Amino acid sequence: MTLPTYDLAIFDFDGTLADSGGVVLTLVNPMAERFGFRTVTDDEIAVLRGQPNREVIRYLGIPFWKLPLIAREGRKRIGAQVSLIPLFPGVADMLWTLSAAGLRLAVVSSNSETTIRRVLGEELAGLIEFYGCGTSFFGKTRKFRKVARLARVAPSRVIAIGDETRDIEAAKAAGMASGAVSWGYATPQILSRCAPTAMYQTRDEIIFDLTASTRRRGGD
Repeated sequence: MTLPTYDLAIFDFDGTLADSGGVVLTLVNPMAERFGFRTVTDDEIAVLRGQPNREVIRYLGIPFWKLPLIAREGRKRIGAQVSLIPLFPGVADMLWTLSAAGLRLAVVSSNSETTIRRVLGEELAGLIEFYGCGTSFFGKTRKFRKVARLARVAPSRVIAIGDETRDIEAAKAAGMASGAVSWGYATPQILSRCAPTAMYQTRDEIIFDLTASTRRRGGD
């Protein structure tokens, strides 16, 4: 069995690096009222976390043409509450360790680069070599490919790590490895059913896996 070697790690932001779920959930029903899709209860949200993203969109009754409008408004509202969004514990150490090990880092997110940089802070933001922000809801495949081209890294040497089924789907479509984290929006069960390359329960597991990958470069 050949173990993977990665030169570039692309991270999702909300639910992967940043604990923004609380803020996002407060926006769901106000956004539903504004854009005319279905409001949800806490119980419904719990059930929807175990469904693929496309099924969630169907359940809420959101036409696909409205997704860019909703995403734009969502970025605006999240940006207004940026002070309430922390990084998950251990994320800062993870990014520093991966960068020190020689791994190049990128962030691809539907959130805005301004918001992401503010949450990361100047030093951590400086570790991120490439930003692909303002991504459409199902537009990550194109952004992943663009980042890989800019970095001049073959897709087979890239891992994209996120907390939703669409992150896994986009990585596979781009010919990249996929990492799914258990602490974000989607349940570990639905993520596992999408068969990511790796499932991560902690930030330390990402550090172990990706730094081990960089040590294998000498054997290429």
